[in-house]
Amino acid sequence: MTDPVLDVADLRAGYGRVPVLLGVTFAVEAGEIVGILGHNGMGKTTLLKTVVGLVPVTGGRITVAGDDVTMQPVHRRVRQRIGYVPQGREIFGKLTVRENLLLAARVAGLPPQPAVAVAVRDFPMLEELLERKGGALSGGQQQVLALARALCGKPDLLLLDEPTEGIQPSIVEEMEGHLLRLAAGGLGIVVVEQDLDFIASVAGRVLMLQKGAIVREVAPSALRDPAMIDAFMGIRP
Repeated sequence: MTDPVLDVADLRAGYGRVPVLLGVTFAVEAGEIVGILGHNGMGKTTLLKTVVGLVPVTGGRITVAGDDVTMQPVHRRVRQRIGYVPQGREIFGKLTVRENLLLAARVAGLPPQPAVAVAVRDFPMLEELLERKGGALSGGQQQVLALARALCGKPDLLLLDEPTEGIQPSIVEEMEGHLLRLAAGGLGIVVVEQDLDFIASVAGRVLMLQKGAIVREVAPSALRDPAMIDAFMGIRP
């Protein structure tokens, strides 16, 4: 039996003396998309930042493809094949699209030029944007660039924080297709998202996070039931 792409066990983390994650445990298999839902302030973004190494662990363990990365710095985790698309995208606005992609490949320790060719192949809209500054792109174009950049390191695990925030419906639909294809190719994906229709369309299962702990796992079809969402999350589709 192969190891999960991501195995989080009793994970605890926070900011200074303020605890946020209070013992989170879950796993993600290769080719699986797991959605995470919760109110603002419940620890969703902190969870992703802790997995990628931006927030220090105070307890528990993070294993990626069988390797314990709990105490590794961010750059080591990227080379352990973790791709991360943060909320707000955080691309380099003063760099061109090409430069954003080249830099991502270098950070991951991979040859940069092939990464650009692969990104253009997988996201054709980027080809005509390669020499444009990241800051001059639309929100949807920036999100596509952020996703392509995260994939430059050939990750086994992809973490996405609010990927549909502020982008047009046509790009959201394209992103659904991209994620489903990536998962079909064996990539493990964790998506934090408030758009319930999006989560229901891409996720194989959904975890509900409240006050720093996972309180329930539900099938994506349950997100179509407003009564269930009100009862457990207070979120309406």
